[in-house]
Order: sequence, then structure tokens, then C-alpha cells
Amino acid sequence: MTNAQAEAAASGKLSWFTRISYGLGDTAQNVVWGAMSILTFFYTDYAGIDPATVGLVMLLSRLFDGVSDVIMGFIVEKTNSKWGKSRPWILWMSLPFAISIVLIYTVPQTSSALQFAYIFVTYNLCTTVCYTALNLPYGSLSAMMTRISKERDMLSIVRMSLSPLGKILAVSATLPLVKVFGDSQMAWVQVMSIWAFLAFLLLLLCFWKCKETVVIEARKKVNDIPAKTALKCLVCNKYFWLAMIIWMMQNVIFYITGTVLPYYCKYIFFDDSLYSILYLVETGIMIVFSIFFSPMLLKKFGKRNMSLIGVTLALVGHVLYLFNPTDFNWVLFSCIIRGIGFAPLNSVIFGFLGDVVEYGQWKFHIRQEGLIFSGGSVGTKVGSGLTSAILTSLLSYAGYVSSTTASAVQPQSAIDMIVSLYMWGPIFVWVVIIIVLLLYKLDKMYPQIMRDLIQREAEGKL
Repeated sequence: MTNAQAEAAASGKLSWFTRISYGLGDTAQNVVWGAMSILTFFYTDYAGIDPATVGLVMLLSRLFDGVSDVIMGFIVEKTNSKWGKSRPWILWMSLPFAISIVLIYTVPQTSSALQFAYIFVTYNLCTTVCYTALNLPYGSLSAMMTRISKERDMLSIVRMSLSPLGKILAVSATLPLVKVFGDSQMAWVQVMSIWAFLAFLLLLLCFWKCKETVVIEARKKVNDIPAKTALKCLVCNKYFWLAMIIWMMQNVIFYITGTVLPYYCKYIFFDDSLYSILYLVETGIMIVFSIFFSPMLLKKFGKRNMSLIGVTLALVGHVLYLFNPTDFNWVLFSCIIRGIGFAPLNSVIFGFLGDVVEYGQWKFHIRQEGLIFSGGSVGTKVGSGLTSAILTSLLSYAGYVSSTTASAVQPQSAIDMIVSLYMWGPIFVWVVIIIVLLLYKLDKMYPQIMRDLIQREAEGKL
């Protein structure tokens, strides 16, 4: 490797202002995902919609959402503007995204058929269209800002340290503010309007500061890759599948706790506002641990090993909860342990996908930032949709009673189902993640992969 090549390889150093601006872009987007985690609770207990109907909407929407992800991946690959491939979409979709968040909560009090149609349209406008066209370019942007793996890992750490702030606003503050504004459907609309405006401003900051700097001259010589060839390379990339499952399970655990825990607090502890405390504590622990410890753990162990150690601790924390599931303080203690354990994996989750981009180029001589991030998103959204559909279907099967006044009395069968879902769902997720991490070997291969790529690119090859 020549000195010039070495300098080119090291040119991806990012400032802290850039890292923070990038992370705040996910803070903005997590306003909607934080809201989505308690959306089922809003639909059943404020809009009076049967949980089975909610589950059906989310399942069907996820199928459409998966298709839109792949389409958006191709669109990003073919986008060429003065701002680059991924970056312009953050600007173009920021306002539509903010508006779509509010529309979700304006469900009309009308017939069941019209309510189903309204929910389906607004939910898909927000998630399938606006969020997809924003989030996928945002994710792939990290691979276009730098090629240094540790820099991408730091981007991921900062992103995942700041992204929960959006969820904290949408989850921990929403329920108390809804009560302040009148504890009605209109109160939800008012609160979400505040979060939507804040998200819009943060997205504009992200667009302004985060620029695409990765330019590969050899890539310009490559003609348009046929869709069939591009998809074949994606499907044959084994580390894409492992990274996708890790990302999918990360979302599944958030959906399990976000969907079930509000019901758990309401019907086991008889106070649904306690969910805000549990969520705030667990998320706060994750943020603090990510900021102060994840960089050190990354340097010492690498992202795969530090994630494996952390997830094992999270599993232990949830097993401890099983010993006294009806005591709030014990559940709080379990959330603290789980937050510490989940922080390492959560902080570097997108570093896995960034490395997959380089591996794909090394293995197949094709670089696919857009498709790899969009393909990973398909897995997360389908997994989340299935999880939501399963959870709501099981609640409906157990006889859960919906209400527009949040005051329904539930049968014991529904309460037992709520407890069972919160007990055993997270254990399944932790075990799957541990197995996948044991199969992930890319950390050790990455230095040699980059040396090979730099040499090939110096010769004008991908």
C-alpha cells in the first residue's frame, strides 16, 4: 500500500459535530417509532378499535413496506443530485414525514370499515412511503460519509445514543402529556404535532451537516447493474443475512416490550403511567452506557464480541425478572440490567451493515449501500409487523376488551396472556441474537478486506 493510498484510506475522519448531527437525524425519526410502539395502546384504548383489526393493518402494511424498501434501495442507487445519492432524500422527505405522523392519530369515529381504511392509508403513508423514503437513504448515508469501519461504528454509537431521545419524547412524555391535554384522542393529536415539528427541525440539521464524501473512481466506470444481478449479489451475501437478523431482532424486542409493557403496567400494576418510568429508566441506562462505555468496549473487544457479552447479560436480566414478575421494583431492576446488556449491541447495530457493504464489494465486485440497507430494513419491518400481528392476535384470542374511554375491565384470560407475552417473548429474542452473533466472523476479516479493496481500486477495479 502506497502512502497516498494510506492517506486516502484514512480520509474518512468525522468531526463530533458531524457525528451528533447525524445522530439527531435518527432522534427525529424515532419520534415516529417511539409513537408506533404505543400506537396499539392508542388504537384500542382511545380510538376504540379491536386489537385484531390493528394487528391485521400492521401485518398487511409490513408486506407493502417490505416491497417499498427494495424499491427505495434501487432508487437510492440511481439517484444522482448535487447533494449525492442518499443525502437529498433527508431534505425532500422531512416535511411529508412530519405531517404523516400527525395524520395517524386523527382516526375518525365512524364505521369499522371506514376506520380500517383510514388506519391502513395513514399508517402506510407514514411508514411505507414517508419513513421508507427517509430512513433508508439516512442509513445508507453513513457508508457514504466514511469507509473507516471504526468511524462508522462511532457514527452508529452516536446515532444509537441519540436516537432513543426521540423515543423518550414519544413514549415517556406522551402519555403524561396526553393526560395534561385532556386524556382524549385530540390530546394525542396535539402532543404528536409538537413531536412532528421538532422532528422536522432536526432532520434539516442532519441534512445540512452530513455530506457524502466517499468517492470511488472505479465505480464511475461500471455501467448500470441489472436488477437481477444486484439482487443475486445481495441474496448470496451471507453477512447481509446475519446483520439483517440482528437488526430485525433488535426491532422485535422493542416491539414486544413497547406493545405489551403498557398493558402490563395498566393491568398488573394498575397504573399505565408506570410504563413511562420503566421505559425512561431502561432507555436512559442504554444512552449513558452507550456514550461512556461503548467506545471503550469497541476498542477492546470489537463490535461482535462486545455485543455478545452484552446480550448475554440482557438475557440474564430478563431471567431474573421471572422470579418476581408482579413486583414493580423488581421489574424496574430487571429493566436496568437489560438496559446495560442491550446497550453495546444497540449502539453498533448499523456498524454491522456498513461492514457488509465493504464485504459485498470485496466478494462480488459490486457496491450496494442502498440495497443492503433497504434489504436489512425489509427484514426489520416484516419482523416487526409479524410480531405486532402475533401479539395483537393473541390479545384478541384471549378476550381483550377494547374501549374508547380507557376504562374497560379485562377478563383474567387477557391479563394472563399479557403476563405470558412479556415473560417469554424477550427470552426468545435474546437467544436468537446470541446464536447469530456466534456465527458472525466479519470483524476479523475486515482489515484484510479493506487492504484488498484499496489495492483493487488503485488499479481501477471494484
